[in-house]
Amino acid sequence: MEQEKLLPCDTVIAGGGIAGLVSALELLQVGQKVMLIDRDTPENLGGLARWAFGGMALTETAQQKKMKIPDSAKTLLKDWHSFAEFTEQDIWPKAWAKEYAEHNHEKVYQWLIKIGLGFLPAVNWVERGLYQPGNSLPRYHVLWGTGWQLIETIIRLLTPFLKSGALTIFHQHKVLATLLENQQCIGVQVSDELNDVKFKISAKNTIIACGGINGSLEKVKEHWPYQDNTVSKKVLNGANPLSDGKLHEHISDIGGNITHADKMWNYAAGIHHPQAEFENHGLSLIPCKSAVWLNHLGERIGPMPLVTGFDTHYLCQQVVKQEKPWTWQILNETIAKKELAVSGSLHNPSIKNKKLLSFLKEILFGNKRLIRQLSDESEDFICADTLVELTDKMNALTDEKYIKLAVIQDEIDRYDDELHKPSNLQNDEQIRRINHARQWRPDKLRTCQPKPIVKSSKKQKLIAIRLHLISRKSLGGIQTNLKSQVLKENGDVMPNLYCVGEAAGFGGGGACGKRSLEGTFLSGCILTAKNAAQAIINNKDENQR
Repeated sequence: MEQEKLLPCDTVIAGGGIAGLVSALELLQVGQKVMLIDRDTPENLGGLARWAFGGMALTETAQQKKMKIPDSAKTLLKDWHSFAEFTEQDIWPKAWAKEYAEHNHEKVYQWLIKIGLGFLPAVNWVERGLYQPGNSLPRYHVLWGTGWQLIETIIRLLTPFLKSGALTIFHQHKVLATLLENQQCIGVQVSDELNDVKFKISAKNTIIACGGINGSLEKVKEHWPYQDNTVSKKVLNGANPLSDGKLHEHISDIGGNITHADKMWNYAAGIHHPQAEFENHGLSLIPCKSAVWLNHLGERIGPMPLVTGFDTHYLCQQVVKQEKPWTWQILNETIAKKELAVSGSLHNPSIKNKKLLSFLKEILFGNKRLIRQLSDESEDFICADTLVELTDKMNALTDEKYIKLAVIQDEIDRYDDELHKPSNLQNDEQIRRINHARQWRPDKLRTCQPKPIVKSSKKQKLIAIRLHLISRKSLGGIQTNLKSQVLKENGDVMPNLYCVGEAAGFGGGGACGKRSLEGTFLSGCILTAKNAAQAIINNKDENQR
């Protein structure tokens, strides 16, 4: 039998997402020879970060200071702990939360500015909290150019190393296993997916950067994150099917500790992807604050009405409690123009392509382009002239005519009638939260002044959007210390083996805890990658002394 080929390098990286690419760049800049194994095609290098909107939770930035936001590492960490609901056993997640709070400005924000990237001037206020405090201040920064420009910038910085041979990228290859010798990691076994060939890479250091498990709906259901709720019969996939958890299983088999696999950051407002590339491929909407959220019978979900921007985990928890795996948002054209958005780079071309004038035009006059696009392309997006017609179209999308006109009419009338009252007599929690959000100027630009949906002063189209839970990010993963070294269950380090990004639960196997403050993912990938690279560099320096 022919012996497997053996390729040597300083560091081998399993995964070509943002965490893997940043790790590679940091190591290449100090003279290392790096090999990177990525399961996807060359045009998809960068993974989910390429398609991400590019929001990051950052503190003490120039943008915050200009808007007079008195943020600090101490305030961020307090908010983080409130939302995370850590336990006493969460030693490493707490350590990574502190690391993020104290070093996001230096290791993420300043680094991004240094490599030529910038942020929109407005700082957004998301995940404010519902039953417990979340972000007490606005700190959600949007990359000018989205995640797309982030990845393109890093690839441009990597290109000279590709040309010199210091970096080798194996596209459409898969890491099957790590190689162990005397209980130390000495490299990986790789499969060439196209040619069905296997080979080995020997390396002084191995970095696992394979992403989370949420690309596998089977894994999502196996580790269902919503306690006391039946597993939903239908979940859309907003991650990458290549993030299937197989490497997590291998790391566990060789003694690595996997923690908080049941912690996930999913979204409540997914629609079927109009250009689906795989089964159950979904798009994640940013649900409209001013839309009324209904169950499959056309009844308003409550008693606390669902409104985005306060507690995403709560939204998901309420959606999976419903009898059917879909819900509805009812709105009108005015609301859609101002508030409707799709998360990600491709559906935000003005930001992705840095088209300032078209971006400002959409802010000021509404995003008519997106309404037309979803109306033309999405089976889940319905327009009608009357509530009668809208109800008929909604019922046509489901296996039975679940919605009775009288029921949905009553729900919408009740909400609209509340808005016909003088503001000092209105008593509806959704209206209160909308008015609260509009107190912050950037939110006011993207949130309608509360007005009736159907009983509007002007004749306009009505819209119904059918929504499903959509799988997105793993909050748990492979446990690591602050050097991003993989840990065993007893806390011992697994020599020469590191884990970064979503694979590590963005640090420590669960740095966000139960909930994310939002915007901690791209930045968490960068932070964990830089810590891993620095640890490898420091270790090499110590060995050379």
